[in-house]
Amino acid sequence: MKPASNQPIAAASAGTPADLVPMGFVAGAFGIRGWVKVVADTEHADSLLDYDTWWLGRNGVWQQYAVKDAAVHPKHLSAQLEGVDDRDRAFALKGMTIAIPRSAMPQAEDGEYYWADLIGLAVFNVQGESLGTVDNLLSTGANDVLVIKSADAERLVPFVKAVVLDVDLTARSIRVDWGLDY
Repeated sequence: MKPASNQPIAAASAGTPADLVPMGFVAGAFGIRGWVKVVADTEHADSLLDYDTWWLGRNGVWQQYAVKDAAVHPKHLSAQLEGVDDRDRAFALKGMTIAIPRSAMPQAEDGEYYWADLIGLAVFNVQGESLGTVDNLLSTGANDVLVIKSADAERLVPFVKAVVLDVDLTARSIRVDWGLDY
């Protein structure tokens, strides 16, 4: 099962928040009492437990679930969701994306950004040339990497101070010290 994309989700159904951000996915059932095995796609796996309710969805259909109980395991989380009380119901959720409304997330510290806030920003170098827009981000362990796509190229740009000079969320742009031919 592939981790959820970090791209913000466009809500498709009425009552679904318009600012959902993927935070992980349901990997399957956990035990026989309706718990689900969860793979978090967050910096710290247990940070998903900061939220009392999760939105689970697939193919544009979303449903809100209250988290009744949860546990942290070495490589995943397990959670018991309201209304999911047996293994069959838990197994039916396998593969669903877990999302949280961006508006429910705490404000980022100065100089820190949620990946979801960077996706879609226009990227320009110090010469004013457009490199494209941020399509995704990768975590390499040493640093994060911007995946920037344009009509003619895909560029991988390290998200480090020496390269990323300015992030302007209001103007929806990033200024980098990076050439078009890199």
